[in-house]
Amino acid sequence: MSVLFSPITFRNLTLRNRIVVAPMCQYSAEDGEPNDWHHVHLGSLALSGAGLLCIEGTAVTPEGRITPGDLGLWDDKTEAAYRPILATIRKYSKIPVAIQLAHAGRKGSSYIPWEGGQQIPVAEGGWVTPAPSAIEQKPGEEKPAALDEAGMTRIRNAFADAAKRADRLGLDAIEVHGAHGYLIHEFLSPISNKRDDAYGGSLENRMRFPLEIFETVRRAFPSAKPVGDKVSATDWIEGGWDLPQSIAYAKELKRRGADWVTASSAGISPLQKIPVGPGYQLPLAEGIKRESGITTIAIGLITEPKQAEEIIASGQADLVALARAMLYDPRWPWHAAATLGATVEGPPQYWRSPPREAKDIFGETLQGAR
Repeated sequence: MSVLFSPITFRNLTLRNRIVVAPMCQYSAEDGEPNDWHHVHLGSLALSGAGLLCIEGTAVTPEGRITPGDLGLWDDKTEAAYRPILATIRKYSKIPVAIQLAHAGRKGSSYIPWEGGQQIPVAEGGWVTPAPSAIEQKPGEEKPAALDEAGMTRIRNAFADAAKRADRLGLDAIEVHGAHGYLIHEFLSPISNKRDDAYGGSLENRMRFPLEIFETVRRAFPSAKPVGDKVSATDWIEGGWDLPQSIAYAKELKRRGADWVTASSAGISPLQKIPVGPGYQLPLAEGIKRESGITTIAIGLITEPKQAEEIIASGQADLVALARAMLYDPRWPWHAAATLGATVEGPPQYWRSPPREAKDIFGETLQGAR
């Protein structure tokens, strides 16, 4: 039996398999609201056969967006825009749906990638970004504003409010985005956090605000529903955030009720030197799992079914998340099931679609098909 296609339970939520559709920014929202593009995009991925579908990084405040095209969940209008999309998914799929809550910090106020992805100056319609310290992401950018106590309180409250809205929408889980150089990661990393108060300096201090945000989300979301956290487990920069600090952070997250850690990496600085290759982040997930005991999700250049099966079977991670591979092949779990001799959930309208050698992947017998 395939371990990739074995179930796993988080609190009251059981996933049919260990495949996660990773949250992938589409940069296509309008004033934070999802639209027809998201309806098509998420609707398609809801039919993928994966165990969990996670909505892309969703800003908890307008200034928390990476770009003007980012999704948001900060008021009644943005909340309402998700309802028809989720209603369609629920009508045609049993896939659990999570959302990733995020704040871009100093990496906000950027053009969308296909318009260059660089910072939008305030004079050209951008906004002043908040950060732990007034240090720009890269030379030449406008400096962010160092957060004061009132600003940090507003952000904590915004995460709590978004978590409550996620519950009202009937979402099944939340992932807090603490990776890729965004605000939470900025507090964790000594590259971007130069504060001299209780939120900077020592590892304990740098973890303080990220852990406060996690605790805020955990309290605001029903206890029966899971909450996880995504980390950049290393900055790939000497003297930056690294795996031992990530392990310490994962232990603290676990103590506060975190249900998983997704182990990604990098994003804090253009000076990073990443040894990119298939499964290059797996040692990060494995290290966090082994040393902290928390459930881990592996991500990063996982493209082949047998590769994913081996990750779970070897104990390197408990689940795998696919991003670009899932965009390229939205039926990746179907093909993985065919390769590994497993079954997936599929809509009855598509039951006749697999070729003869994969005809059993849905575990259904067509009766009376003409």
